[in-house]
Amino acid sequence: MEDKKTVGLIHIYEGDGKGKTSAGVGLSVRCAGSGQKVLYTQFLKDDASSELKVLEQIPGITLEHCTESFGFTFQMTPEVRERAMQYYTEHFRRVTTLAREGGYRLLVMDELIASYNLNMVVREEVLEFLKNKPRELEVVMTGRDPAAELTELSDYVSKIVKVKHPFDKGIPARLGIED
Repeated sequence: MEDKKTVGLIHIYEGDGKGKTSAGVGLSVRCAGSGQKVLYTQFLKDDASSELKVLEQIPGITLEHCTESFGFTFQMTPEVRERAMQYYTEHFRRVTTLAREGGYRLLVMDELIASYNLNMVVREEVLEFLKNKPRELEVVMTGRDPAAELTELSDYVSKIVKVKHPFDKGIPARLGIED
């Protein structure tokens, strides 16, 4: 009989509210706290998020950093956009190869959904990975407005809805709270 506790499922944390990344970080901490291996990465971010400093110190969590930043996609020239797409596609390939070969229990890909929506990764490769991921690997993707095919492949979809946010009053991201 199959052990249902080792089946890896697919999670989406989505919506316009604060907490998608925090949910992925929290699950990473929980998984590492149970003695299992976690691989955590971010897309479309500048690798300066404060949570990365703590995650690096937790035994069992491996960070795969994005070493290049390209700015906001809407400000990219076509040339920069092409370079960014190549970079993020290679980053996705590197991370998923590590996840397949490294014996990880959890893979968190923060802002993969935005990367997918903006064609910053090869969509077919993302879908292929999700359909054929290692059986025991739990996968988390975060971002807004997941495509229907991502939602369909997922086992969990949690929507984080903004009811109120300080940014609406002109309060920028604060270190240690939103940044």
